[in-house]
Amino acid sequence: MKYVLIIHEVENYDTWKKIFDNASGIRKEAGEISYQVLKYENEPNKIVHFSVWSSLDKAKDFFQSPKLVKIRDEAGVKAPDFIYLEQLETGIL
Repeated sequence: MKYVLIIHEVENYDTWKKIFDNASGIRKEAGEISYQVLKYENEPNKIVHFSVWSSLDKAKDFFQSPKLVKIRDEAGVKAPDFIYLEQLETGIL
């Protein structure tokens, strides 16, 4: 499995979430399979977007595209940190 972990601060969660939801179609088309949105416990505008992708190359192309840079600006995203991950192991305890 291929994963992307994005950590970023947003100006306003509700504004960001609306734009994030509206972009679901282009995310799916780009290769995103599933996602989780999390927040820091005491920082409601510090968001973690954890997603599964069909390919890390497709994910990188998508997140670096001028179209997405513009969408992030409109959504009030501040200094996103992208971490591209490959699964080594999984388990249930």
